[in-house]
Amino acid sequence: MNLTGALDTRPDGAPAFFEARLAVTRLLLTNFRSYASGEIVVSGRPVVLAGPNGAGKTNLLDAISLLTPGRGLRGARLGEHTRHGPSATNEALWAVAATVSKSAQSYDIGTGLTLGPNGGERRQVRLNGVAANNAADLAELVQMAWLTPAMDRLFIEAASGRRRFLDRLVFGFEPIHARNATRYETAMRERARLLKFGPRDPAWLDGLEAEMTEAGVALAISRAETVERLNKALAARGEAGAFPSAHLSLDGEADVLIAENASAAPEEFRARFARLRMRDAEAGRTTFGPHLSDLAVRHVQKRSDAGECSTGEQKALLIAIVLAHAWELSHIREGRAPILLLDEIAAHLDARRRAALFEEILALGAQAWMTGTDIEMFASLKTKADLFAVSESQHRLLSE
Repeated sequence: MNLTGALDTRPDGAPAFFEARLAVTRLLLTNFRSYASGEIVVSGRPVVLAGPNGAGKTNLLDAISLLTPGRGLRGARLGEHTRHGPSATNEALWAVAATVSKSAQSYDIGTGLTLGPNGGERRQVRLNGVAANNAADLAELVQMAWLTPAMDRLFIEAASGRRRFLDRLVFGFEPIHARNATRYETAMRERARLLKFGPRDPAWLDGLEAEMTEAGVALAISRAETVERLNKALAARGEAGAFPSAHLSLDGEADVLIAENASAAPEEFRARFARLRMRDAEAGRTTFGPHLSDLAVRHVQKRSDAGECSTGEQKALLIAIVLAHAWELSHIREGRAPILLLDEIAAHLDARRRAALFEEILALGAQAWMTGTDIEMFASLKTKADLFAVSESQHRLLSE
């Protein structure tokens, strides 16, 4: 695969990156999912990937999602991204490289699977050819949100998916949120290991719980601030337009403590972690903390919980939240909207909502990578986006 999208230019001859001030303009894959190797170059405008199921569309979005912290839109383990079949190189490890345009500057990002000294899997990240400390560094550079068909069940399945969805939105406002999440989870795992296998040294546990407290309080506060910001943006959108208004809230012991008295939360967090050591040891897990928080969403007009709404309404609520988040980010980041990855986005959307979504994406100036099985669903974007037909992990440019 080696394809180039149409590059519109301004009167001065410069590429039309102004249409999406934050954009992936070049993507290279090696041994990634269904791609032995591949390259796709686009203009910075929205991108449509149309083709049958299993053609490789979602794999491209998955690769782009790995340009940010975390496990990407599939939530897969590192080794699960490796291509099954003949490799493009002698090694069976995968790699993703991209050029990202941000305002008037260009950045090269690389990430991939490496093996540690003991054979363990590790993710390597490079920015402009220099090794980054960890994947959390990517949150400083690239803001991104996504919707996938699996998320159509977000409101009726486990709380972990809703936490990941919220944390992805928080990253856009607070890039350090990714580091705090890593710090908290690392300290929590080590504390759990000591409680299970020993030695249960009080000094070691005190140190780990102090780390969990500092990072955990920061996590909870950032989530609360993001929910408040999004609720204001969603209220401002109101009932006008094609998408319903949503109201968000946080549900968890840690969230209650933050809401009641954020200044006293550090002391209370530390005390609870210490008090619950024996219970956590017996349970084999940490029974208090922001890792147990849940995101609750209500459909304002219907006055009902999102989980009680139809599949179409649930998807419309998710789109409303993502669009509100994108507009808020655009306002605080000099008009720079986040990159949007919208997998099978036309499913469950009627013609009115589909047209409204495309109009908002264009008004935002956001680079949205959208997939679908029917190219006709995206006909209104023919002259405003780079359209590709996808088949067997090969791409053919349709828009000129």
